[in-house]
Amino acid sequence: MSEYAAARLNMVEGQIRPNKVTDQRLVDAMLDIPREQFVPKAARGFAYVDEDLAIGNGRYLMEPMVFARMLQEVGIDATDVVLDIGSGSGYSTAVLARLAATVVGIESDAELARQATESLSAVGVDNAVVITAPLTEGYPQQAPYDVIVIEGLVSEVPEGVLAQLGEGGRLVAAVLGDRGVGEVKLYQRSGGVASARTLFEAHTHPLPGFEAKPKFVF
Repeated sequence: MSEYAAARLNMVEGQIRPNKVTDQRLVDAMLDIPREQFVPKAARGFAYVDEDLAIGNGRYLMEPMVFARMLQEVGIDATDVVLDIGSGSGYSTAVLARLAATVVGIESDAELARQATESLSAVGVDNAVVITAPLTEGYPQQAPYDVIVIEGLVSEVPEGVLAQLGEGGRLVAAVLGDRGVGEVKLYQRSGGVASARTLFEAHTHPLPGFEAKPKFVF
């Protein structure tokens, strides 16, 4: 077993399984996708640490445990069409591609999007694409989606993004709560209305463009 394969197994057995992640399809996807392929070469020795990992330009891969729990909670079926907002260097898109029928990743940083496209090809992902686009707008051209995943902390989920969920669709995101702590929330569209419930707390880095808007004080 290679050094990276051993680290990947340790990630799953030490970080993923002990933290309420029981979906075997998800576990298999995280065992299959080489996380080190999606980080800068100088950081590959840290690819499997149990915290957010910097990938350049102020962007991060989410902590493996938080990412895995988010995907388990949103529940991805093999027939789903998924929108991955803030795909970064492509790791999240690659994992999602192992679970869903089609994945559309959007990334506002053109260089990260280019890296993501190259890395997805390198690991044999052929049912996903990464597009350079503003993150806060989602990607309405391919809507409606069965699942939307937002890869980072946001102040709120834009209504325009929620509107891209199909009936019965689910969205999962870490949203900044009243106490200044990220709370992973699951949104589901039913009867044309998207309702949310809080799942667990998550300390993760903010996603650019989703910062809270200044409030006017009179």
